[in-house]
Amino acid sequence: MVPSQPLVHAAVFALAVLQTLASDTFIAAVYEHAVILPRTAHETVSPDDALALMNRNMDILEGAVKEAAQQGARIIVTPEDGIYGWLFTREAIYPYLEDIPDPEVNWIPCADPTRFAPAPVQERLSCMARNNSIYVVANIGDKKSCNSSDPSCPSDGRYQYNTNVVFDSEGKLVARYHKYNLFRQEKQFDYPKKPEAVTFETPFGKFGIFTCFDILFRDPAVVLVSKLRVDTVLFPTAWMNVLPFLTAVEFHSAWAMGMGVNLLSANTHNTIMSMTGDGLFTPSGPATYYYNSKTEEGRLLVAELRARPRLSPTYPAMVNWSSYATSIENFPGENNTFLGAVRRDMFTFCELKHEAGNYTVCQKDLCCHLTYQMSNKSENEVYVLGTFDGLHGSVIKYHWQICTLLKCRSTDLSTCGQPVETAQTKFDMFSLSGTFGTNYVFPEVLYSGVQLAPGEFEVLRDGRLESKNGTSKPLLTATLFGRRYEKDLPRSLANLP
Repeated sequence: MVPSQPLVHAAVFALAVLQTLASDTFIAAVYEHAVILPRTAHETVSPDDALALMNRNMDILEGAVKEAAQQGARIIVTPEDGIYGWLFTREAIYPYLEDIPDPEVNWIPCADPTRFAPAPVQERLSCMARNNSIYVVANIGDKKSCNSSDPSCPSDGRYQYNTNVVFDSEGKLVARYHKYNLFRQEKQFDYPKKPEAVTFETPFGKFGIFTCFDILFRDPAVVLVSKLRVDTVLFPTAWMNVLPFLTAVEFHSAWAMGMGVNLLSANTHNTIMSMTGDGLFTPSGPATYYYNSKTEEGRLLVAELRARPRLSPTYPAMVNWSSYATSIENFPGENNTFLGAVRRDMFTFCELKHEAGNYTVCQKDLCCHLTYQMSNKSENEVYVLGTFDGLHGSVIKYHWQICTLLKCRSTDLSTCGQPVETAQTKFDMFSLSGTFGTNYVFPEVLYSGVQLAPGEFEVLRDGRLESKNGTSKPLLTATLFGRRYEKDLPRSLANLP
């Protein structure tokens, strides 16, 4: 029996709808890896010894790739420095480097390993992707020869780059990114002459990629999201946690919410270096995350994400981050302020002396407003409202604007801003806002034990960060972390390698 024409059309339409729905989400994975380190990063080893160490790490990564694929993941991100470690000298890292070609060469190392030989690391990563039908994202080292005709050529005749690579599910090299914003300890690497904005398309969205310290700067982070409109950012990192604002899970989750994209953050795991904390973060909060400063174990995380979050009916509305704060006069209250250091930055603080109140604290162009009600306040705990408006950083100077409600380390006000991981006081409500001079503001709420608060706070369109129904756990910090990129110190004035 031949089906009628309307039935055929209905079946085709239903199939199209199912395909559309199927591609609306995808499963992704990140792996936090406890890296096997060389005995010393300052000794130069033979290429064979370097490859032996890298293979030991890739043995572990391959296990994570297989497990992620078995759980249905389409892509997995592995950490920065995840194959050989960190803190090398320039000479000592050289045996670990490979020449990574431009992806335009259309190369599958697993199928054609000798085309750009020697490239055993790229070959193995390519085979991990090909054999498991999954995109694999890894961080390795690239080397490029140069000569005296290039005035920027290092004296040893080569550039060395901290590099991310992406292999698609057929094992083809589809992306290569050279880290632009090097952290101060990365003396073994060069930064490219110009920042790279690397994107690639997949059946499950448009992806961009950068590395660790890059997330704090306009190039390439803001360019990828605001100009190139990627859906998901791939983020290998070796993030050293810094309380109260820059632990991996709180800032990376806040960045995804503030920028309105997915962020797949894969961290290295090393408790001695305070490295832990990764996750799959969305514009609405963390899909899943991991933070463990007690044990030396890696962790695979897998979650389903929206492929094109901007098209979601639940996509967060645009926020005017200064609307509310600039529309009101200073709250009445006890505004005796004092200065306190958060690392090297001098904040203006005001102690919250009562269990409920309204406060305003200002520094330069930024005024921060807070309304709050504490619940079962501990007598041994002190909270403050703080603000910072200025340049941060010892080598590269970049501009922060921060409004924060935070717990002090002790009842001694001189400890306000020092790291603290536990608290006892909950809040029935809080509402925090500021007169920000930027649209790039990242909302953070951190609970005792360095735990996130998904679903327990919201950002209103007028720029207020508010608790929904009080805090379910004791509060460490509630922060609006702003970046005024246009006020960053020009890179040419920084003392860079």
